Amino acid sequence: MILRRDATLALAAIACIAIPSRVLPAAAGGETWVLPAAAGSATWAVEGKLFGEPKKDRAKPGRVDKDDVKKSTDVSGLACATTVGFPRTCLIADDQAQGVQIVILEDGRLLAGDFIRLTDETHGDRALDLDAEAVAYADGLFYVVGSHGRPRHTDGGPDDPSSNARAAASRKLFRLRIDPAAVDARGRLTGPVAVTASTALPGLLAAERALLFDQPLKKDGLNIEGAAVKGGRLYAGFRGPLVGGRAAILSVPLGVLFEGEIGKAEVTTVDLGGARGVRDLVTFGDGFLVLAGPVQDPADGSVADGDYAVTWWDGAGRTKSLGAVPSLGPKVKPEALLPLGEADGRLRLLVLFDGPDEGGPRVVEVDAP
Repeated sequence: MILRRDATLALAAIACIAIPSRVLPAAAGGETWVLPAAAGSATWAVEGKLFGEPKKDRAKPGRVDKDDVKKSTDVSGLACATTVGFPRTCLIADDQAQGVQIVILEDGRLLAGDFIRLTDETHGDRALDLDAEAVAYADGLFYVVGSHGRPRHTDGGPDDPSSNARAAASRKLFRLRIDPAAVDARGRLTGPVAVTASTALPGLLAAERALLFDQPLKKDGLNIEGAAVKGGRLYAGFRGPLVGGRAAILSVPLGVLFEGEIGKAEVTTVDLGGARGVRDLVTFGDGFLVLAGPVQDPADGSVADGDYAVTWWDGAGRTKSLGAVPSLGPKVKPEALLPLGEADGRLRLLVLFDGPDEGGPRVVEVDAP
């Protein structure tokens, strides 16, 4: 097991990485659903179990078994080590879990592999989730980013110890090095994972007053929901707040976050149309794909066609609307994008959702940038 000295992981959490858990058996553009070639259905299958919230009577340090957690219903991020062809080795996040899970992406299905625990923090008898809202990959490394926000639904304010503990648990960034040869065809680990933890991002966020750090989302406070790595920089996209009516994306050199280098963050604002922030952010070609969605969910949980859309962003000032994500009904919110391929001016995307069991993965087709 290789672990940088700045990793703030408990020994029990490290043990569960070295001895992995087993989870097998194993608004424009004329958007439409398309059928993946091998699956014959717009819905992709999940084989195995994607991990979600820990069960209350099983919230304990150490190894995580599939019986210790509920089935995922809050998928929040996905990134893969390769961008073309199948199979692909990927990491998936559920924002109620205490880590991430290996998945093998095949054309038409996801194979649920081993779980990598990144935290085992508790407050009282409650397991504190990482609130991981984004997963990114670049140059042989995965990155997992917590929301860095305050709890959205039960925030008791800065004088509430439980709320403060939950907020602190989300303010972490992890870098994972996984040797491709150490993951088998079913997503099982056969070798160690090198994990580096960073807590440098909160200070950079707090220095940007417009981002309303440490304010709850219901008061337009900061909440990271998308992240990408490009050109040696981490790009963090915010669901909220909007800055001047536009979505905010912060970028910072990786060396500042992980190597203690001197540098500063930069904030760019992007017009995503209406009161929409970033729900996911992925690199694509020379720029990025942005999944845009409402900053505040409607009280009744309704999701209409066009509420969520995909935009291409060049990383500076130019954007292009690529198309909307069709509604699947109330409380089914798009949370993660993965480009699958481009042909005849159309871009196929795998979209995973918050709400359905195991993300309800589906393929959506939009305009190519």
